[in-house]
Amino acid sequence: MMRMLRGGRDRHAVRVSELGLWTVPLGDDGVVVGVDADGRPAVLGVHRADPYEVTLIGGLWTAQVLAVRVVGTGARVVVETGRAAAWTTLAQAVGGDPPGLTLHGPGRVPEQRPSAHGPVLVVRDCGTRPPRRRVAAAPWQCVLTLLPCLGPEDRWLPARSSVTGVQRVSPEEAGRLARLLHLPAEVAAALPTLADGVTLWCTRREQRLVATEGTEMEMGLLGVPRRVDPTY
Repeated sequence: MMRMLRGGRDRHAVRVSELGLWTVPLGDDGVVVGVDADGRPAVLGVHRADPYEVTLIGGLWTAQVLAVRVVGTGARVVVETGRAAAWTTLAQAVGGDPPGLTLHGPGRVPEQRPSAHGPVLVVRDCGTRPPRRRVAAAPWQCVLTLLPCLGPEDRWLPARSSVTGVQRVSPEEAGRLARLLHLPAEVAAALPTLADGVTLWCTRREQRLVATEGTEMEMGLLGVPRRVDPTY
């Protein structure tokens, strides 16, 4: 029997044999990005002591939901974008002093000086060909690159990214991603049919389909899940 204590006098008892039934995600500190096909929460470990790169081939809605949830953990979010208007409402809603989410033009992100007590997520929303970075992944500083589609020169994808998220893509892109990410044929065949808000998250060892559903607050700010975005 394992006992857990919380603030106050109440005690809660859980049998050791029952621990495997818990669905609380344990491991990397990060944000819950959604649930998988079995209803288990999927956690993206963006607060890490080692450099961590995430690539999302998908829509702005999912990237912004992730940004909101990262701010909710107490981390700062820095957005490098060529479409500031698409982020301004969100930045104003997040607020804070200092601001929890700041916007910068392409190639103009200042040095952030992240730490274990002040982790940072840098979101690069700069189209299919992001400019050379001034701020790279570092301890306690995760970089998430949002790509609206798979560019013609994205062979670096599997080598650079710790995690790659893929939303609905064309059949041609799905074929290229299958080769780049070593996806099973049935997984690659499903990519052109994914619903809005569904992402295939891939590491070098596994792939996991995850559905992201916005909270009431997130839906109020960002609307319903969508794959198609405003242009740059």
